[in-house]
Amino acid sequence: MSRIGKKPVAVPNGVTANIDNGVLSVKGPKGTLTLGLSDLVTYSVDDGAIAVQPIGQSKQSRSHWGLQRTLVSNLIEGVTNGFTKILDIKGVGYRAASQGKTLKLQLGYSHDVDIAVPEGIEVKTPDNTTVEISGIDKQKVGQLAAEIRRWRKPEPYKGKGIAYRGEYIFRKEGKKK
Repeated sequence: MSRIGKKPVAVPNGVTANIDNGVLSVKGPKGTLTLGLSDLVTYSVDDGAIAVQPIGQSKQSRSHWGLQRTLVSNLIEGVTNGFTKILDIKGVGYRAASQGKTLKLQLGYSHDVDIAVPEGIEVKTPDNTTVEISGIDKQKVGQLAAEIRRWRKPEPYKGKGIAYRGEYIFRKEGKKK
């Protein structure tokens, strides 16, 4: 039994959820999100909650059960509060600047790295070593943060690179004489 899947997802006030033609659409104060529904689980929108149940007892339907419940929960969380990832840039000469729908990074390469910001995502740079990525879709926010981080992953000797806020970088000792 899925511990996560058993819990219904609460729908707060100001949020509406509808199931139509195999698509769950959730509308809230921050916007609208949709999710294509899986054939292996059933969804029911009751007053104030969305319940997800597996159709059979097959391994595949039971494994989709918890996943689909979490995806529904992410939709509700996204349209009410939204999601934010914060990246910290460490290193001499490493900096970031947000220019409209483009993020310009200087990461020690001979050229600047320009990253196009997808629709529905907002990127802010409160200072030149911090990047805040926010939006209502958790997958898009996390994907953009991972693509930015991939340009300079934190290295273990000096800790230089792009790291998530709160991420622990395992540090190694340097060479000895």
